[in-house]
Amino acid sequence: MAAPWQPLLDWWFGPSSEAAEVAAQKHGLWFAKRTTQDAEARERFGVFVAAALEGGLEGWCAEPDGWLALLLLLDQLPRMIHRDTPRAFAGDARARELALAGLAECREAQLPAIRRVFVYLVLEHAEDLALQDEAVRRFRQLHEQAAPAELAAFTGFLDYAERHRAVIARFGRFPHRNAILGRPSTPAELAFLAEPGARF
Repeated sequence: MAAPWQPLLDWWFGPSSEAAEVAAQKHGLWFAKRTTQDAEARERFGVFVAAALEGGLEGWCAEPDGWLALLLLLDQLPRMIHRDTPRAFAGDARARELALAGLAECREAQLPAIRRVFVYLVLEHAEDLALQDEAVRRFRQLHEQAAPAELAAFTGFLDYAERHRAVIARFGRFPHRNAILGRPSTPAELAFLAEPGARF
């Protein structure tokens, strides 16, 4: 009998274990804003997301794959299911707690490099400079360890980590979240948001 988290991992990563292939096939799912994908996430995994946001599914952390799947339910899928609402970020605090606890136990070492990306993205999403520093450090390690065929994918992940860190170093928060969270933007943040690519 398959583990309860396996359908989510199959959907998110597909059948391949080759980082370059997985990244090429799944980049649109991971980073594109498509209503059809958001609807599929809600239909297939909405019940699990709700349980995770309510503090459930703790037992999943007993296995590295389950831990990763729970991080996806807290960090990635709410950004799809609850896009452009405050609830998109409702799982971030718990995701950070679980990610840091697992990293302290080196749990990510049991995951393929392409899957570690979604552990480190939890840190990259934090409005905290120390966690941003840690995210960049870990993405740099992935980049340094990447095989030649994987280098382009991990170069992209490192670039995004560095760009996220730069925003937090400058503003202490992500200005593109301000309107969603009801936070007033400063003039400097408004000027930044008017720049191309400022919203990731």
